[in-house]
Amino acid sequence: MDTEQFKALLLMQQKSLMNVLESGKNTAGTVKLDQTSVGRLSRMDALQSQAMLKEASRRREQSLRDITMALARIESGDYGYCEECGEEIAEKRLQINPAAIFCIECSSKFETA
Repeated sequence: MDTEQFKALLLMQQKSLMNVLESGKNTAGTVKLDQTSVGRLSRMDALQSQAMLKEASRRREQSLRDITMALARIESGDYGYCEECGEEIAEKRLQINPAAIFCIECSSKFETA
């Protein structure tokens, strides 16, 4: 397994996520309560949009944490091994999600639990 290839991919994803998070900081501000210029339905739509933006931001931050942990595993030599069973994670799985910490079998155990 070429860990340098995965390291480059993880670093690229990390940079991309950081750029998106930085550019999105201003969009998650407080929705103003100005009933004269915005009707109730428009305000509710703005609140819903804000909640969706916050959730997307939370997911991006979690992805950044996952990437940081994967980079640390590369440095320690533990990258590519399942944290549950210790078996090697399939390279195709890592190509799809280079921050994966579980093999496909262990991952499916946690999804059904």
